[in-house]
Amino acid sequence: MFEYQKTGRFFGMIAEDLKSIGEEELRRLGAYELKAAYRGIYFRCDIETLYRINYQSRFFSRIMAPIITFDCHSDRYLYSTAQSIDWLQFLTPDSTFAIFASVHDSKITHSQYAALKLKDAIADWFMDRYGRRPNVNTITPDLWIGLRIFGNRAYIRLDTSGGSMHRRGYRKYSVEAPMQETLAAGIIELSGWDGSTPLYDPFCGSGTILCEALMKYCRIPSGYLRKRFGFENLPEFDRNIWKMVKKSINSEIRELPEGLIGGSDISGEAISATSGNCSMLPSGNRIDLKTTPYQNIAELKNMTLVTNPPYGLRLQKNENMGIFVKEIGDFLKQRCSGTKAWVYFGKRKLIKKVGLKTSIKIPLHNAKLDGRLVLYEMY
Repeated sequence: MFEYQKTGRFFGMIAEDLKSIGEEELRRLGAYELKAAYRGIYFRCDIETLYRINYQSRFFSRIMAPIITFDCHSDRYLYSTAQSIDWLQFLTPDSTFAIFASVHDSKITHSQYAALKLKDAIADWFMDRYGRRPNVNTITPDLWIGLRIFGNRAYIRLDTSGGSMHRRGYRKYSVEAPMQETLAAGIIELSGWDGSTPLYDPFCGSGTILCEALMKYCRIPSGYLRKRFGFENLPEFDRNIWKMVKKSINSEIRELPEGLIGGSDISGEAISATSGNCSMLPSGNRIDLKTTPYQNIAELKNMTLVTNPPYGLRLQKNENMGIFVKEIGDFLKQRCSGTKAWVYFGKRKLIKKVGLKTSIKIPLHNAKLDGRLVLYEMY
């Protein structure tokens, strides 16, 4: 038996800043015996819950099924151990696969080399038995395989998600510097927005925050547009249970009330992208959108404002960012009475330039940006 089959234990990959809400989400979806670890959370669940987590989780990037864990002091031992795995349980000679690897504090020092050795072991395993081998496809493989070597301890895991879960499938159109979907979902969750007040984004870009707000309120599962999941490669995959889980979750989807979610942007191209992306989701055409600079908005009163200002990434390079964010602060103070404004700053030094007192500051990294999610309560 493989490791996950013996223990019922899986590993959810998630950003460090989202771990707290990730743990709450896992428990809500039926996981138990959670244990935080480096870059993720271990948990136990049954197969039905595994399907549910992959279909509904908004904050995790991948859900991994551990296959084998072993001491690994050389590339030869990595190869020979990988050769001992019955790969026909997950792949056929006609399948495709891809490997992502990381190494740290180990005798094998290059992640690409480690991935190459594992790839060779799998390919040779099939060639020795069938004279044919599955091909590598690094874009849309049938199976993603994860390899991590830390302190000469190797972990081979299968990605039950079928690729990074931040790729919801709705973002067909984009503008410069879009926010990752899992981060946007985390921001919506941390804001506490539950639909009791209208939500608005005056710098909506390609609409990621608006789409994630829509999915949360309307109970649209994060995997709604995903064609296939990695757990379909597991030997115990039960298509009837999967259909039952999917049907049950989809039956909970509800319609978005008119006027509950809206957004704007100075760029017509951005609004066109947002409109196209929102239309990929149920009720997406009910999101109110308009092309206008935020300065032309008369008021955003008694609302929840959630936004990610462009902070130079979509602005001209010679724009004075201090002046820009100060003007945002003035807008919040003068036209947003009764509104809770959640603003994500990818450059946290700009927070002091806003000129308003913050109620909450939450560290949230966005790729290489050491950002902060800030709450301004406007009275």
